[in-house]
Amino acid sequence: MSVFVVDASVAAKWFFDEPLSDDATRLLDASHILHVPDFFLLEIDSVLCKKMRRGEISRGEAQEVRSSIAIFPLQKHPFQLLMDAAFELAAQTRCSPYDCVYLILAIILGAQMVTADRRFYERIYNSRLAAENLRWVEDLPQIGGDPL
Repeated sequence: MSVFVVDASVAAKWFFDEPLSDDATRLLDASHILHVPDFFLLEIDSVLCKKMRRGEISRGEAQEVRSSIAIFPLQKHPFQLLMDAAFELAAQTRCSPYDCVYLILAIILGAQMVTADRRFYERIYNSRLAAENLRWVEDLPQIGGDPL
């Protein structure tokens, strides 16, 4: 079993044919346990609203994604417990506190945070702060198990 924290940049690729979608889909293997902060669904809603505004998807398609992701086996954690550490990391790296919550959760769980957010990844990786708990979505190992 592998334990990962996934951010919304990765999860959105589970539903839309985008660059790195195939890589992101590897996380849906049954041998993985996936964790998210509890505001994750709100971040997915933000992605969906942006895609609707751009005319990339309809409201009905957005609703289908919302219904689907709500039943994914994601372990949710209260973000309030992670806020102080996320703020400190954000202040040191000039990253968003939202993004840093995912990384702090990964550190606490002894897991890897997986992201498709290049700017965030490079800032953390280049800072060397918690870089060992961060994984670029393309760098996931190739596995072959049952999808969730």
